[in-house]
Amino acid sequence: MKIAIFASGNGSNFEAIAQAVEKQDIQAEIAVLFCDQKSAFVLERAAKYQVPTVSFSPKDFSSKVDYENEIKRMMHGFDVELIVLAGYMRIVGLTLLEAFPKKIINLHPSLLPSFPGLHGIQDAFDYGVKVSGITIHYIDEGVDTGPIIAQVPTEITAEDTLESLEEKIHQLEHYWYPKVLGEIIQKESYSYVKKSVN
Repeated sequence: MKIAIFASGNGSNFEAIAQAVEKQDIQAEIAVLFCDQKSAFVLERAAKYQVPTVSFSPKDFSSKVDYENEIKRMMHGFDVELIVLAGYMRIVGLTLLEAFPKKIINLHPSLLPSFPGLHGIQDAFDYGVKVSGITIHYIDEGVDTGPIIAQVPTEITAEDTLESLEEKIHQLEHYWYPKVLGEIIQKESYSYVKKSVN
């Protein structure tokens, strides 16, 4: 299976996935990395793994539809079957959703439906919850509202700081996102909910 990874920033989750592909824990080829930020560090990570990259911004286009139509054209050019969001900081619109129905997967750093949006880790920490975690889900037209594939919890202790919670969450992401993606690709279907993974 050919997959595309979409990212906007540092790319640590891209690297975790690329390593899993290299070790054949994920039976897929990363056909392309798409990045909407032309100076993002993830582009350097992709070069290290010899993954083709394409980078352009919505600002280069007159509308979001035009922007996503160009992404769609590019995805078809690379024969992409599955899109994996790994720190892609934009809301995916109907143009891509309709072109890849139930074929776009996202990772969110909270236990959805709690704490959706850009600041899931900080919002959970500030609210004072005792448990947070990660959610892997298909995306729909909402913000972090698509069908849940898997959720993995982690305890927030009295000793935790925002920084230590961020580190816990990142460790979960780097282990579980590649693992779950590998299962999805192997089965080509992974629609049930895992509320907890041990």
